Amino acid sequence: MMKSFTRIARASPRVKVSASLSAGRLSTAGSIRCASNASSGEPLKKTPLYDFHVANGAKMVPFAGYHMPVQYSSLSLAESHHFTRNHASLFDVSHMVQHIFKGPAAAAFLEKVTPSSWSNVAPMSGKLTTFLWPGTGGIVDDTIVTRIGEDEFYVVTNGACLEKDTKYIDEELGKFGGDVKWTRLDGSGLVALQGPQAAEILSEVLVTDVNLKEFYFGNTIQAELKLADGSKTHPVLISRGGYTGEDGFEISFNGKLYPALESTVKAVESLIKTAGPERLQMAGLGARDSLRLEAGMCLYGHDLDDTTTPVEAGLSWIISPERRKAGGFHGAEVILPQLTPKSKGGSGVERRRVGFVVQGAPAREGAEIQKDGQTIGTITSGVPSPTLGKNIAMGYIKDGQHKAGTEVDVVVRGRKRQAVVTKMPFTPAKYWKAPA
Repeated sequence: MMKSFTRIARASPRVKVSASLSAGRLSTAGSIRCASNASSGEPLKKTPLYDFHVANGAKMVPFAGYHMPVQYSSLSLAESHHFTRNHASLFDVSHMVQHIFKGPAAAAFLEKVTPSSWSNVAPMSGKLTTFLWPGTGGIVDDTIVTRIGEDEFYVVTNGACLEKDTKYIDEELGKFGGDVKWTRLDGSGLVALQGPQAAEILSEVLVTDVNLKEFYFGNTIQAELKLADGSKTHPVLISRGGYTGEDGFEISFNGKLYPALESTVKAVESLIKTAGPERLQMAGLGARDSLRLEAGMCLYGHDLDDTTTPVEAGLSWIISPERRKAGGFHGAEVILPQLTPKSKGGSGVERRRVGFVVQGAPAREGAEIQKDGQTIGTITSGVPSPTLGKNIAMGYIKDGQHKAGTEVDVVVRGRKRQAVVTKMPFTPAKYWKAPA
């Protein structure tokens, strides 16, 4: 495992970060998006659960510089997808990069590089946001940021963006100059427990007294879990949320403070033993991809990239009301005018991210979207939806053609297929949210 490193930014000469980085070359294996570091020549890394995956019949593939399970021999991809929607599945997401930003200026730094407000966020709560490029407002990466202390924030970024994000954060801290300590938690474990039975299962292994009925989407707690031998884990960070559209939890095992290799495996074994195979199964990248697309979730490098702004991506809601007034974040000069359509005096956008239902063969990334023979957009993700029994896709379409119900053609393998613009998510979200 790589060692963690710490970067301290103050109003002083820059401190150079030294760390072993894996490149993130995105490729496609069927409908599964894989990120490999083959181009860099570095060996693939292993998550704390690698041996567990292999021992339990996982088919391993390169993803974000890691050996990762794409599926397990016990279930097909469609069966794993349905099992998650009806029961619960456990996903290894340890390839994601976990960070801590701490210090009196941590909130101010995050408000510089993201369009969200952090100084007024309640402790132990978090939300989705994006790191932004200065000048253009393009998305460097999408991320979840959680306030875990008065001046401390827990941040999760995409594994395939490790090298780019590390360079970006290092450079931005150097320019910022405030009192911020940045620690990347390499060698840590992260698992996602997802599905309608997730809360029931988690409650059975929690040692810490937690009222899950009042523990809502976006909330985070420190807790201990019961292990199969009767002992308990070190304190773990549990956040309610996830990438599937189902209720669920992400459980972080801090490898800088504790032996994540040992604790992650034991916690997963305890969850599986406690729940039993009728309630909980392991799931891989295959089911994760179809679940996230049904939920209307983006995959960085496909549905989001450095040239796309949050407004184009349909993520305007991450821009806090006070930030819309005050600005002050990277790319604000581009992003804020986009919030107002051209018809009302703003700059608007030329394209918008939307969903599609496609007839015939499924549309894959790169497929052209046409209207009356003219190209008006591009598909960025597409899969057959196990839940709907239809081919669904996500992509960018010319502004004005983005309204639900608009009929278009999608060129699949040289043939035009009928498609219709469809609201996302494709399946209803089932997050456990606080009463309105």
